[in-house]
Amino acid sequence: MTNTAPSANSEVRIRPAKQEDFEAWQGLWQGYNAFYGRHGETALAAGITDMTWSRFFDAYEPVHALVAERDGQLIGLAHFLFHRSTTQIAPNCYLQDLFTAESSRGQGVARKLIEEVYLRAQAAGSGRVYWQTHETNATAMALYDKVAEKSGFVVYRKLL
Repeated sequence: MTNTAPSANSEVRIRPAKQEDFEAWQGLWQGYNAFYGRHGETALAAGITDMTWSRFFDAYEPVHALVAERDGQLIGLAHFLFHRSTTQIAPNCYLQDLFTAESSRGQGVARKLIEEVYLRAQAAGSGRVYWQTHETNATAMALYDKVAEKSGFVVYRKLL
């Protein structure tokens, strides 16, 4: 019997998502949304997923998708977007979504995705990358504390 599971020692490659990645990306996307409680009756509508995916390939959209790949399998994703600011001329980069497959956690995949977002933001002339996470996401925050600094800001929102 041949072991077809990805090896933890195999090289992780970070690259932009491609159209043919949709099915594998969708599995990761569903895992990401389930992690944040968006599943079952609270799942995102299919139209949102389809629109999100299409935006990654629309040159007029400021939203981008990276995937982490090992042994031909997608094991992580990062979605980021550029936006204007009232306090600086260069665009800001917002890392909106970051997720790694459960079997690949703790192996540096998320760090590699973040570092690639940093490189892409720098290449776009952005002076800042920022993101949010839930206050209960202690595992992720242990990494975030190593690769960035807390801004001290608290996020407020009102659903309309």
